[in-house]
Amino acid sequence: MPKALLDFLGYSFFFWSNEGNEPVHIHVCKGAPSPNATKFWITKNGIELVHNKSQISQSDLKKIARYILQNRARIITAWFDFFSE
Repeated sequence: MPKALLDFLGYSFFFWSNEGNEPVHIHVCKGAPSPNATKFWITKNGIELVHNKSQISQSDLKKIARYILQNRARIITAWFDFFSE
């Protein structure tokens, strides 16, 4: 079950509940959460695009990456809160 976290430019940002054993990351897509959503690792030094399966345009990817970086601490906190429940 996905956990919606943020919304930006019409994109949903979410976690999947069965991925708590992976490093901190967030999925992004338009509309309802999808297993084929674009995925970003949230790393010690920033973020890393894992894949762009939802085929987000390069211009939107840049805006989304900037948005994730600006909300990095919030995403990390939400990740640990969500997976420690």
